[in-house]
Amino acid sequence: MKNEDRSHLLAEQTFLRRDLSETPETARLTRMSIEARLRKVEAELAALPVDERAPARARLTFDGVPVIRSHGIFADFGMRAVNSFTEAVASVAASLTAPLAAMGPIPNRDQNQLLITGTAVGSFGFELEEYRTEQLTLEDSSPVANALERTQALLQSTLGDDEALADIASETDPRALDKIRAFLRVLADNNAICELQCGGRGVRFTDVGQVNRSIARLAADNLHESEEQLHGEFIGVLPNSRSFEFKLASDHEIIRGKVSPRLQNVDDINAHLNHIVQIQVTKTQVGNGRPRYLLTQMPLWQD
Repeated sequence: MKNEDRSHLLAEQTFLRRDLSETPETARLTRMSIEARLRKVEAELAALPVDERAPARARLTFDGVPVIRSHGIFADFGMRAVNSFTEAVASVAASLTAPLAAMGPIPNRDQNQLLITGTAVGSFGFELEEYRTEQLTLEDSSPVANALERTQALLQSTLGDDEALADIASETDPRALDKIRAFLRVLADNNAICELQCGGRGVRFTDVGQVNRSIARLAADNLHESEEQLHGEFIGVLPNSRSFEFKLASDHEIIRGKVSPRLQNVDDINAHLNHIVQIQVTKTQVGNGRPRYLLTQMPLWQD
């Protein structure tokens, strides 16, 4: 059934339950009629399939030396480029739930797979779709869907200013950033460019020089990250936007930052405002731009 049919049944269920609660016990025939209709509505609702969120999809196309117009793509480049891209997405997806080790297998790699479902014409490329082992309701989101959007946004930020790059890089795991650099390096080494479309947005590299500039902007000597401990007090935390303000005890400077998506019960911090505490943050700075701060651990207050 369509979503509006489900809505009508839910509305009728609410009406019948209210009507039943307002009908006196002495009106037995009326109550029996209402109860019979309510059972039928609830049975129809139970029989409906769960509303399922469509799998996340992306369109990754290439151009340049390895691409023969819309006819084909050199197989060795195509395999390496797609493999590098899927490794980047899997790394970003895994990093959304736990920090990544500097080396070793990417956690949950089997659960964060992408399928090639077709070829994309125009230039030449592939239609990609997340692989699912179970259904997701409309209220749920998947790590792969979030990772595709974050990867697209990070690639886009390398074409913008330092402020945009710092914003998203500060919330991206260093190993995941390395995987995205590796994907861009595959492009540059083969004199290729790409376009990525997903979630209604797109990012496109117009020439290999642009790809090389993006690699340089993601390089360690331009994108500085460090783990730091700050001593002071929280002024406030906004759980929905996952942002915070923190006043340093040393010079009363106000630090503004984001809260890692891995942290839970962020609103608990608001119960300890203006209490002196030491916090663990990741500091990210692009070039000489303004540093960004990411809270990576929930604070521990002394009683």
